[in-house]
Formats: sequence, C-alpha cells, structure tokens
Amino acid sequence: MVTGEEALRILEELRRVHGEGVYPGRSDGMDTPSWRRDPFHTLIATVLSQRTRDENTRAAADSLFSALPEAADIAAAGLEDIEALIRKAGFPAQKAKAVKEISRRVLEEHGGEVPADIDALLSLPMVGRKTANCVLAYAFGIPAICVDTHVHRISNLMGLVESSNADGTEEALKDVFPPALWRDVNAFMVRHGQVICLPRRPRCSECPVRSLCDHGRGADRK
Repeated sequence: MVTGEEALRILEELRRVHGEGVYPGRSDGMDTPSWRRDPFHTLIATVLSQRTRDENTRAAADSLFSALPEAADIAAAGLEDIEALIRKAGFPAQKAKAVKEISRRVLEEHGGEVPADIDALLSLPMVGRKTANCVLAYAFGIPAICVDTHVHRISNLMGLVESSNADGTEEALKDVFPPALWRDVNAFMVRHGQVICLPRRPRCSECPVRSLCDHGRGADRK
C-alpha cells in the first residue's frame, strides 16, 4: 500500500499532468459546453453519462439542452422526443424516462431546485452514489468523492485502497485524502484512466506516478 504522503504526491502530480481534469459533459479536447454547469444540468448530464463515452454524453447533453433547456421543458416533452435527442448516449428509452421523471420531481417536490442532499438525490431515478456525489462535488462545491469505474480500478491498482466495490472505495478514499481534495480524486483519476492508466493495458512506461504506484513499482521489478 502507498503511504499517506505518497497519496498526496500522486494527486498533485496528476493535477500537474492533466490540468483541469474532467467534469460531466466535458473532458480534454472538448470545449466548455454552452449549457450552464448548474445542479440541474450537471445532474441530467451525469445520468446521460452512465454506460457511455464522454463524447457521446456531450453530444446527447448538447442536443437535449439545446432543444429543451430547462427542467420544465423536459418534464413537458414527450418521451419519444427526449429519446430522439439523447440517443447518442445509449439506452435512450431508459434514460429518457429517468430524465423526464427527474425533471418532474425537481419541479414538483423540490420547488425547481435540485436538492443538495445525498439522500434526496439517491431517491431520484437512475441516481446512485456516483451520480449523486458528482452533483454535490461539481455543481454545489460540496466535498464528495465520485467513484466511477476509473476511480475504483485505479485506486486499487495504485494501492491507495483495498476494496472490492465502489462504495468501499469511496469510504476508504475519504480516509486517504482530506475533504478539500475529494473532488480532485475524480477529476484527475478519470482523466488518468482515459489516457494513461487504461483498463486493459496500462501505459506504465508513460505514467508520471509510476514510482509511487504499487502496480508501477511491481512492473519495475519484473
């Protein structure tokens, strides 16, 4: 396992290498979206991002918010119209039903404002801990760790944590990093997983934190 000091050095180096990192609807090479990065648009974009690639999320979110820019517009739209707008994100029927219902509930149950509360967020369709934490971190600026497949895989591969599931990884990472850095864990590890620490064949020879990573140190000993 890496030490606490090494963990902080890993995150600082990833910040240096990957710059701004990622947020829902944008990653490196994409311009900043025209739609607002407020809680509602961040929530919907994060739901659209499930089980698809960044470029597909961006295309679907741009299409949806261009035609239906506000919660009231999405809530009033027909499911078939929403499906057509978000088809690029995959699973259009499932996601269209979810974003329409989320929009309705935000309007009717929360006065048009996305709740800044994880339990309230988790009660919404297709909102799990990863999505809820993304909204808290990226839209509200509330310390939260979004554990997606990249963060779970890389955290365990590096030796930051030992956990068999995303929830366990989230709780373990909270003990590794101070709250002020929780958002950075997702922003920089996701980018690292997209370009260097690839799922099937990590590019250890190109990795800036190889000497701090359990996997990289093991590769050096072979």
